[in-house]
Amino acid sequence: MRITSRKTVLSGLALAGVSSLLLAGCAAAPESNDNKTPAAKNFLPCMVSDTGGFDDNSFNEIGKQGLDDAATELGVKANAVESQAETDYASNINNLIDQNCGIIVTVGFLLADATKTAAEANPDVHFAIVDDNSIDLPNVKPIVFDTAQAAFLAGYAAASYSKTGIVGTYGGIPIPPVTIFMDGFVDGVNYYNSVKGTNVKALGWDVATQTGAFTGGFDANDTAKSTAKNLLDQGVDVLLPVGGPIYKSGAEAIRDTGKDIALIGVDADVTQTDPSVADMLLTSIMKNMRVGVHDVVMTAADGKFDAAQYVGTLANGGVEIAPFHDFASKVDPGLQGELDALKADIISGKVKVESPSSPK
Repeated sequence: MRITSRKTVLSGLALAGVSSLLLAGCAAAPESNDNKTPAAKNFLPCMVSDTGGFDDNSFNEIGKQGLDDAATELGVKANAVESQAETDYASNINNLIDQNCGIIVTVGFLLADATKTAAEANPDVHFAIVDDNSIDLPNVKPIVFDTAQAAFLAGYAAASYSKTGIVGTYGGIPIPPVTIFMDGFVDGVNYYNSVKGTNVKALGWDVATQTGAFTGGFDANDTAKSTAKNLLDQGVDVLLPVGGPIYKSGAEAIRDTGKDIALIGVDADVTQTDPSVADMLLTSIMKNMRVGVHDVVMTAADGKFDAAQYVGTLANGGVEIAPFHDFASKVDPGLQGELDALKADIISGKVKVESPSSPK
């Protein structure tokens, strides 16, 4: 369903951070920091994680990689703190404010309230927040991604690969950074049907009603596994879990079946971040948060901070899908060419990809 109140979401669920993110290259660190200005040498880049932690192989971890890339390039040391629970958000942010951070990056939609409160109380402190653009303040820069565009390509690929004619998706909790993946994925399946004259079904998410299958959190637990199993029991042979570590439960459910069922990763190229599931990954829907965080931090260190939102798209490389890796020989030989053409059509606007959760 469509989210109308963040506070309703936060109070009604025990939440963990949306893990959403990607691996991408950044500029190599210089051999020396001698050419940096005194301001850059003293610049302290900081970050507050959501509850997934910086070892989640996804959203938080990739955001920190971007922070560390910038710190290395600047020749400074970053300060990143983990949130164990949502009650840690405000105190973690305030502790970093006391340390005179040059910029504080908060990782995730769920930190929006705490970020806004801190930014209002500290107008001279620069903030950036990933996956939220609801804060309209001159000292807060949104880092957001139109993930539906890349998910559309993944949905098309899933429909092409499916042998049963049934694919599925499920999420952690119904918040925009999750449902945007699901919107794009299902729309991509439907687009495949429209151009191929097929009837591949997508279970687990209804774009029109914005309702679907959710685990209630972002932990890789029995609930996440049973949610995946329910979809697999209905004949799904391509599965998209959206929400950080819950893909691990999906992978377990797939292995338990002993069947040839493909998994689709999110945020990063999961083949690279978690080789233990590489053999079952058709592709991954990537958002290059590493690059986005790096660039925003470097701009702030250069004294050029602004509050204009950074939006990752297919056009600027902010979102993309990963290579097929082990599945390259298993997909239709013409699929990659079709995806390349479809990507160009999305970029040009010939094919419209829209989600209620897309950045506005």
